[in-house]
Amino acid sequence: MSISVFDLFKIGVGPSSSHTVGPMVAAANFADHLAQHNLAQAVVQIRVDLYGSLSATGVGHGTDNSVIVGLMGERPHSIDPQMILPAVAAVKESNTLNLLGQFPISFIWQRDMNLLEENLPYHPNAMRLSAFDADDNLLYDNVYYSIGGGFVIDESEATADAHVVPQVELPYEFNNAVELLTLCQENKFTVSQLMMENEKVWRSEKEVRDGLMDIWAAMKECIANGLHSEGILPGGLHVKRRAMGLHKSLIRSTKPNIISSTLGAMDWVNLYALAVNEENAAGGRMVTAPTNGAAGIIPAVLMYYTEFTPNATEENVVDFLLAAAAIGALCKKNASISGAEVGCQGEVGSACAMAAAGLCEVLGGTPEQVENAAEIGLEHNLGLTCDPVGGLVQVPCIERNAIGAMKAINATQMALRGDGKHFISLDKVIRTMRDTGMDMQDKYKETSRGGLAVNAIEC
Repeated sequence: MSISVFDLFKIGVGPSSSHTVGPMVAAANFADHLAQHNLAQAVVQIRVDLYGSLSATGVGHGTDNSVIVGLMGERPHSIDPQMILPAVAAVKESNTLNLLGQFPISFIWQRDMNLLEENLPYHPNAMRLSAFDADDNLLYDNVYYSIGGGFVIDESEATADAHVVPQVELPYEFNNAVELLTLCQENKFTVSQLMMENEKVWRSEKEVRDGLMDIWAAMKECIANGLHSEGILPGGLHVKRRAMGLHKSLIRSTKPNIISSTLGAMDWVNLYALAVNEENAAGGRMVTAPTNGAAGIIPAVLMYYTEFTPNATEENVVDFLLAAAAIGALCKKNASISGAEVGCQGEVGSACAMAAAGLCEVLGGTPEQVENAAEIGLEHNLGLTCDPVGGLVQVPCIERNAIGAMKAINATQMALRGDGKHFISLDKVIRTMRDTGMDMQDKYKETSRGGLAVNAIEC
């Protein structure tokens, strides 16, 4: 499976890559298919059926709203997040949906938006879209699976060896960490150098660098937006946004909470992660890294590096993201980055490992130390459940990103103190994450039927 850095880092909207970004992409693909096959003008009704985790926590994650704007032809990377709620409200009020922005069709929410308490076999994040003509004949339907990180496949692609992205032949293809390290050793590459050589199959080196700097600019903009926004997050939990107040407090403060210049940086790492995930929870623009639920970890660690490292360069940023993507690709290939599939270990755990690898890379770590940093970061998130209170990406998700960022930094420090040799390999930890996710009960995998999601609301 050939996965690009731009498959793992995608500009989108909050609050969830699998429940918001993926369903919007699926709905837009469905609408495009209708247009490409000259069916759009004959459509008078579309029915949306959400299954599994998309049904259980879809309303809290904005899945229903995302499907609507996707059918209107909107895409996550280009949509104005501020238009979503007004557009959905207009549909509910008028019982009319403007398919692809051109074809008004009937859409009665109570009839056409169905949250079903059943799972489809391939993946817990499943949805079926069906289009009908004036005589109630089925014109076209398809099942889509949102498999984490904004990746989407349809029913025809849902096989055991499904590829989530178009396959190309890479000069340095690797399917596990052993192969990655061997290729680095044989070719005297760093991890980021090897990733760059692979990326040049899709686009020029300049396009890769420019694209990654655009990703970094979007991450920084998300942090800035989070630092300058206050109030209560939507959804009914009445969670107060803290980043803006914490930012003001840090600017005023003359010393950290613990009298240590080193530990003082922790406040800023926490701040950056909180800012991103509060913005994500509010439905703002952000970057999947590799998911929305874990979107604060990589930006927080990279911001920490650039702010606290004198003379940090654009090249460092590019190398950080490339090395992080190498680890993300391994997690995606050999386990999952979907909370609905393996729990939050697949989201925060993968992001922590990616951030640790990226930081280790730009701090001069060898490929073996980079692999070790990633292994430490992921190992100590094994078993992490996905149990969002109220089905919202707020509690415990926002703080969990701050803790994950700190774990990533500590994992890097530990790896750099060693020589890259360690007891448990990254491949074994990724395999363990996969097996643990398979054993984990569904109530702990983004359904809000267990864990904190239940205990937090008990009287």
